[in-house]
Amino acid sequence: MRALYGAGKTATAITEELGLSRKRVDRWIRLEALPPRNVIATSTSSPGHFLEHLTRRWQEGCTMATRLFTEIKRLGYTGCYTHLARFVAEWRRRSASDEPGETKQRATPITPLPRDPTTGRPLSPLTAAALCIKPRPLLTKRQATTVDALKAASSEFAVMRRLAMRFRGILRGQSTAALGQWLHDAHHCGIYAMQRFARTLQHDLDAVQNALTTRWSNGQAEGQISRLKTLKRSIQACGR
Repeated sequence: MRALYGAGKTATAITEELGLSRKRVDRWIRLEALPPRNVIATSTSSPGHFLEHLTRRWQEGCTMATRLFTEIKRLGYTGCYTHLARFVAEWRRRSASDEPGETKQRATPITPLPRDPTTGRPLSPLTAAALCIKPRPLLTKRQATTVDALKAASSEFAVMRRLAMRFRGILRGQSTAALGQWLHDAHHCGIYAMQRFARTLQHDLDAVQNALTTRWSNGQAEGQISRLKTLKRSIQACGR
């Protein structure tokens, strides 16, 4: 907005070009600098709330998630152990990849979230997860730009999206031929979430293969259960 305004365009022309409200354009072209960005405060259920303590203890050499969990529990942590284990998993992975001779007891800096190329705001993990599993033909132009920005900023996102698209192709192709290779690649991709998903599939591999090769589905049963639950909630709401 400021660039267009500085080039001599009127607020009306900027409103039409960017598709924004006149009120917003009038407010932003008067600003000389960006206002402070709102930061969402962490809660006691998030390990990030205890980042200072966790970073200090990691630097001191305490890398056992169970011990860290006990310590922050005493400090008021109300979340679960799994969240903490995922929180420090990246630290552990990067520490393991350090070259010999380097100290492995320092905390690895947290990688900042990639930013939306359109708005400049940090992209939430929820947005990244939704775009990770959406095929490119179904993406809007803005979503495609965001996906490209995420892939450029995070190699892990690029790997996860590639695996997700391959898995989608396996499901739609209804063939088990490529499933074994996919499971192997997912197990060795180095991404905890994808490795955990692959392990879950491996534990019930027969059911997964049957889902790919047979025409039978429990979709009808699940649909009827959802309908009954909806009716039950409606009746309960009327009863109140």
